[in-house]
Amino acid sequence: MEVDPSPSPPSSRPPPLPGYFDPESSGRREEYRRYRKRMSSSNVSPLLGSSLSKSSEARLLYDGGSIPRRPNAGLLLEDIKQEAQDYSNLEGLDGSRMFSSAKRRASLDGGSASDAAYSSGRQAARQTLKPVKMEDDMYVPHEGETSFTMFASLLDSAIQGLMPFPDVILQFERTCRNASDSIRSAATGKLRVVEDKLMQQKAQLLLDEAASWSLLWCLYGKGNEDLSEELFVPPTTSHQEACRFVAVDLTAQLCLRIVLWLEGLASEALDLEKKVRGSHVGSYLPSSGVWHRTQRYLKRNNNDSTIVKHVDFDAPTREGAQLLPDDKQDELLLEDIWTLLRAGRLEEASELCRSAGQAWRAATLCPFGGIDMFPSLDALLRNGKSRTLQAIELESGIGRQWRLWKWASYCASEKIAEQDGGCYEMAVYALQCSNLKRVLPICMDWESACWAMARSWLDVQVDLVLSQYQTSRPDGRQLDDDMNGAQNSVGPESWPYHVLDQQPRNITALLQNLHSSDFVHENVSRACREQHRQIEMNLMSGDIAHLLDLLWSWLSPAEEDQNTARPLDDPEMIRFGAHVVLVLRYIFSDEIEDELEEKLVTVGDLIINLYVRYLFSEDQEELVGVYASQLQRDLCINLFVEMMELRLNSSLHTMYKLFLSAVEYLPFSSGDASKASFEEIIERVLSRSRQTKPSKYDEDFSDVAHQHHLQSLQKAMVIQWLCFTPPPSIPDFQMITGKLLIRALMHSNTLFREFSLISMRRVPELPAGPHKLLAILAEPLKQKENLISPEDQEVSDNLQEFEDWHEYYSLDATYRNWLKVEMQNAAVSPDMLSAEENDQAVAAAKETLELAFLLLKKDERPWLDAVESSPFEPSQPIFLELHACAMLCLPSGECMLPDATSCTALTSALYSTANEEDVLHRQLKVDVQVSSRDPCCIEVALRCLAAEGDGYGLHEASDGGLLAAIMAAGFKGELSRFQPGVSMAISRLDAWYSDGNGSVESTAAYIIRGLCRRCCLPETILRSMQACISLSAAGNSLDDCDKLIELVGSSESGMLHLFSQQQLQEFLIFERECLISKMELEEEQLSSDS
Repeated sequence: MEVDPSPSPPSSRPPPLPGYFDPESSGRREEYRRYRKRMSSSNVSPLLGSSLSKSSEARLLYDGGSIPRRPNAGLLLEDIKQEAQDYSNLEGLDGSRMFSSAKRRASLDGGSASDAAYSSGRQAARQTLKPVKMEDDMYVPHEGETSFTMFASLLDSAIQGLMPFPDVILQFERTCRNASDSIRSAATGKLRVVEDKLMQQKAQLLLDEAASWSLLWCLYGKGNEDLSEELFVPPTTSHQEACRFVAVDLTAQLCLRIVLWLEGLASEALDLEKKVRGSHVGSYLPSSGVWHRTQRYLKRNNNDSTIVKHVDFDAPTREGAQLLPDDKQDELLLEDIWTLLRAGRLEEASELCRSAGQAWRAATLCPFGGIDMFPSLDALLRNGKSRTLQAIELESGIGRQWRLWKWASYCASEKIAEQDGGCYEMAVYALQCSNLKRVLPICMDWESACWAMARSWLDVQVDLVLSQYQTSRPDGRQLDDDMNGAQNSVGPESWPYHVLDQQPRNITALLQNLHSSDFVHENVSRACREQHRQIEMNLMSGDIAHLLDLLWSWLSPAEEDQNTARPLDDPEMIRFGAHVVLVLRYIFSDEIEDELEEKLVTVGDLIINLYVRYLFSEDQEELVGVYASQLQRDLCINLFVEMMELRLNSSLHTMYKLFLSAVEYLPFSSGDASKASFEEIIERVLSRSRQTKPSKYDEDFSDVAHQHHLQSLQKAMVIQWLCFTPPPSIPDFQMITGKLLIRALMHSNTLFREFSLISMRRVPELPAGPHKLLAILAEPLKQKENLISPEDQEVSDNLQEFEDWHEYYSLDATYRNWLKVEMQNAAVSPDMLSAEENDQAVAAAKETLELAFLLLKKDERPWLDAVESSPFEPSQPIFLELHACAMLCLPSGECMLPDATSCTALTSALYSTANEEDVLHRQLKVDVQVSSRDPCCIEVALRCLAAEGDGYGLHEASDGGLLAAIMAAGFKGELSRFQPGVSMAISRLDAWYSDGNGSVESTAAYIIRGLCRRCCLPETILRSMQACISLSAAGNSLDDCDKLIELVGSSESGMLHLFSQQQLQEFLIFERECLISKMELEEEQLSSDS
């Protein structure tokens, strides 16, 4: 069955893939570790072009180019209904509904062909994940597209090798930011206050997630930056030495990456603020920084000692005086400078100072001729091959001017603090010299406090390295004292020991300081309890195992509610957790400790499993395969089996989406024992579908028969999973399609055998199971010539058996139709029947007889031929076993509840059907127990030793042998030592060869086929005799009755020994009625002749 579930217009051929996305060149997965070098020279992520969904559904109606092919009638009917519903929703002629419908359909189409840059390789006939644009700008999701779809699309591309995982992390971050922007813009001015607040909170949570993805990339995705020797012009400078140290020292590198991460977040926030509110800095007056009022005051020759006498920038500090109050607007400028420094925009901050008339302040931010002294590769590249710092340090020595600048900044920050000056001015100078106690008071949020600590710690580490180049340094004892907080030396030569005691000793101490309300603002310590702050702190400390435990503690169901399929309150966190696990697995693919690897597997699978269940609960079946395929074998199989069972009663399109998720993302048959395969999933689904399932019955058990009827229908519907057509893009498409069809034939034959044994009652109602099976298989079997080869003996036998069952159930449906007409006519007086009604009954009876003779008198081979050659030699001790799960039925059709007494009685009755010689020599064993799964059912187990012609050699009798004869008596309700008329309605039936220990060696299908012949053929003949009698009453010839009698009596047909004693008695009664009818007909003819 082919399914095309998502409409889309025909798309043009996508452009050829660039080399970056070449699957062959990306076949070997790059391994990454913290600060490991990357093969890619760029850290900018090329954007993803096309996503998981690979081809869209063709439109149902003619689109002007082609008419789509829909080989399955059920799917075609569903599409017609959907199209009709769409058109019925059009209201009036204004076109408003029409255009809104067109919008929705356009969003489903996923945009034009130009939006797709490449196809990820699984061209499935379905609408799954939307394409992602390949542009310079970041991708903005289509209207209605969820972040779940985008994340799945990006992850799938990375798993296929079309995009490196570090680039995928950047895309995850951008997706979260775009989703947050969309929520903010959509909620602006359109919602109530409370709703708007909730939407803003959701947007902020997405920004927090984006920050976590950004940190993950900075720490584990971003490669080491190689410092080329060409960047170093001898003699080296202090800045070059600082960059060289940070590049090789792991602690300094960690600090650098944390600083760059936090500055990047602040820069993103500034850009967002500028986009929403306009300019983010520079709200001061253009005259700010010139101090006009103080200047005019001094020109009037005022001698106020509290006011400065000069207007240079050092005057307030040097003279210990103040500016006039109106000039305090300068603090606004410093606040903007702090904001820019916090975002890592040093050059922009310097330019802001110059534009405000304070070029001297710009010089304090960028000393040494405006050189950027931050120890990073970007700063080194921006500085170029400037000789300014070299010239300075050739004269004074490496690092001396650096220490003087730090010392001056330290003195300035302390002096401003003593005079209760501006907090931002104090912080700006304190930041230059790592004077952390003067910086933290203005850090009101977690990010600012963490940035200040990391930046200060990084600068001190660099200062300690550069201090080694001093020509005169304090002795060792004094250095030890300084490190312990005793600052005996106050000059620049002892730098950086003035601020050393303020710095954390390691990353753990830094994180502990963030929790301390004595050290940081209470808002900072409170923020440490937020989820994403805890995630980020675990990433910074490198404790991935604790991070996984933390995520699972948030996501796992409560102890009192272990239902993992329940609705979840935080789907965004579940999505984040699942993707973090998968990204870490691939990044740490090789270089990973065994303990962490085990944690990523055990806890990671729990989180991924939870996310798959969430997607499934949201009807996003097309996404589950991306994630479920990453689970361990048993968990993946169990999850898909459960989902397939839950979607069994859904629409065909929904089932097909789940089918595609499995067949596209899992190998059809896997040679890796640790990985699941589609074949294993299907086998498990088929096996479980035949198991007895616990049911909830009414108190009086009046609905037991109805419940079992529904279970038979569910058994039949499972075959639908085998009748879907896989997408042509998967490897070995033709082979897989053929295998699925062969497996469908084999399983359907197994079900047909079971269904035939529960449809013996002569009632007009059709058995739902077998006819549902035939309806599902009708279309796939039309293509069997192109998919399977009849030369294979097993395939040929299954095809032949299917044809036999098709004939049998066609006859069964015709007979029940005749029986229905006959019962309707019997309810009316013969005088009231019309000629048409009589003719209808006669026609139905004739059709029944015609089909019956086609089945009973087959020329080539008998119906359901059970002749089979045993695969075992008589020298091998082999046993035959027949196991059945059945319900005891009273003659009225109602269920008889089994108990220990009835089970014992049934065991004795089954033993009595065999003679003593068979019981002794063939070691017959019978066991009957109440089913542990269903209290209304019994479990029957028969076992006997194989014998020649029944387990050994060729089984020519086609009657199933000893075990079939015993079980047939139970199905026919003819057990001599049991309650009269009580029969067994089969629920599951299996037969196999076993060794002396009970281990299964091989299936013994001939036993069940022979059992079906014992039950079905006599019943077919009796039904045919019933139709003959009806025809004779209508004045038709009794030739068919004679043929049936001759068939039963013939030794060549072998029919007689299939009849039980009661069936023979019923046959003789029908024969007697036929003879009486024949004699009456002859008398009527004689009377008419005379």
